[in-house]
Amino acid sequence: MNYPEKIREQAEAILVRYPEGRERSALLPLLHLVQSHDGYVSDDGITFCADVLGITKAQVQAVSTFYTMYKREPAGDWLVSVCTNTLCHAKGGQKVFDALSDDLDVGHDETTADGKITLEHAECLAACDYAPVVTVNYEFYDDMDEAKALELVNELKEGRRPIPSRGAPLCTLRELSVQLAGFEEERTAGLEGNAQGDATLAGARLAAEAGIAAPAYDPNAPLLVKEPEEAK
Repeated sequence: MNYPEKIREQAEAILVRYPEGRERSALLPLLHLVQSHDGYVSDDGITFCADVLGITKAQVQAVSTFYTMYKREPAGDWLVSVCTNTLCHAKGGQKVFDALSDDLDVGHDETTADGKITLEHAECLAACDYAPVVTVNYEFYDDMDEAKALELVNELKEGRRPIPSRGAPLCTLRELSVQLAGFEEERTAGLEGNAQGDATLAGARLAAEAGIAAPAYDPNAPLLVKEPEEAK
């Protein structure tokens, strides 16, 4: 694929973030960049990243298949992830997934016939204090059940963007990939967001009440400590 000039300019802007000789570290944001254009990491995207970095397509593909945020098949505008790990499962996560699977007529890592919604199991979404949780393009919808999840997906079907329980306003997978590539959100609404959830702050609040604090950190402390001479 002959990527448009804007994508090529953004790729160059990504490269200059890294020291000379370390440009290969730009691979992760470059993969997000091609995903923002294609909607997934296509074979053309693999070739583009390899050419930009001067590495092999096999090396690019190895990275793109390691991280689940890179989709190797066309994905929908809305990636709906349902946590079915231990706590979410115990509180009904699998029932939520099954209800959505039946409603959308898709299974894990499959996309609806209209290409709008991709459904996936998620091993952990790091939000056990709000279990069971669902994310849409990695934005949280907390304390879900089958009815709430179906209502959420119905809003997506109707072209609306339901407000997440906390965090940034919802954006499409392509819009999100632009941000993950390291570029500013172009939508004014995308810069707005609501506060953290109360359950997340409960531990910090209890620690403060008990007078517990993390040890002080000296930002000027060296990161590398020389070994004592006798230890050599």
